[in-house]
Order: sequence, then C-alpha cells, then structure tokens
Amino acid sequence: MFLPTPEDIKKLRLELKLTQHDIATRAGVSQPLIARIESGDVDPRLSTLRKIFNAFDAARKERIVVRDIMHSPIIHTSSGSSMEEAARIMEEHSFSQMPVIDNGVPVGSISTDQIVSSMTDQDIKKVSHLLVRNIMGDSFPTVSPTSDANTVSRILEKNPAVLVLEKGKAIGMVTKHDIMKMLRG
Repeated sequence: MFLPTPEDIKKLRLELKLTQHDIATRAGVSQPLIARIESGDVDPRLSTLRKIFNAFDAARKERIVVRDIMHSPIIHTSSGSSMEEAARIMEEHSFSQMPVIDNGVPVGSISTDQIVSSMTDQDIKKVSHLLVRNIMGDSFPTVSPTSDANTVSRILEKNPAVLVLEKGKAIGMVTKHDIMKMLRG
C-alpha cells in the first residue's frame, strides 16, 4: 500500500498549480493544517488524506492541458513555397490563415488578407510565383504542450491560432474552434 509522504503531498499540489489555500478549501480542511501536513509537523488521519487526494483528483480533472485539445499534424506551408501553393493549401482546407513552418520551426504566418492585399499591389501572375517569405506576417504565439487550456483561451482572444512547441519544434496547433469543441465534453 502506498502512503504519501509530506513531500509527495506538496509535490502533487505544486504540479497541479494549487496553493495551500486552494487545496484546503477543496478538501474542507484549514490551510494551516495543509501547511503542517506538508512540513511533516502533523500526521493526518486517513479520512483527511482521503479528502486531500479527492481534492487533487477533482483538480486534475478540471485542468485541461493543451496536449489534450491541440490538433496534429499541423497543416502549414514553408517560407520557400510559392504563393500559388500556399493559396491552394488554404483553399483545400478552407483556412483563412495558416502557419509558415520551416523544418519544424515556426517562422511566420500567411492569411487570405495578406494574399489579397499583395494582389492589389501587383500583377496576379507575378503574385502566384512570389515566395511566401516575401509577404508572410508574424508567427502565431506559442505555448508548451503542458500549458493550461485557459491560458490558450486568453491568447486566442487576440490571435487566430496558437502553435504548440516541444523542444523548439511545432507539434500541434490550437484554434478557437478547438477551444469551442471542449464545450461538447
């Protein structure tokens, strides 16, 4: 039978990004009791440990991380692709924007607005042969796979997408549509 040490309890609480007050409230015990348990000053009763671990379980279920909602692989273009190729990919997938990724590393983004804007400045035939790097915009913001879904929701209020990076490489993407799918459970 596994019996948690005070260090185990503190480690779990910190992994879930909970304060002593948070876990005390969830478990129906006092914050000073949590502090004393974590410091090893008090040996909690089994019923108290059960309340604490039930609170951890509930908090774990509430915390949705980006890895759980991102979509992968990422449909993208590269900076060396032609505008014609980028437009084809966007049209094929009904995207209004997409990331520009070179060798797994995000380097920019391209949107229908940028493509249309470049077409008003030049001959359409010339635009189709332009390289994406010539008109791409800034890259989408990035987060780690363990970032909280709430954090990504806030970023998406001002951005069309968020890229998920692991070890510097793009492994997934989250859009407003992905966040809305969470409503369906």
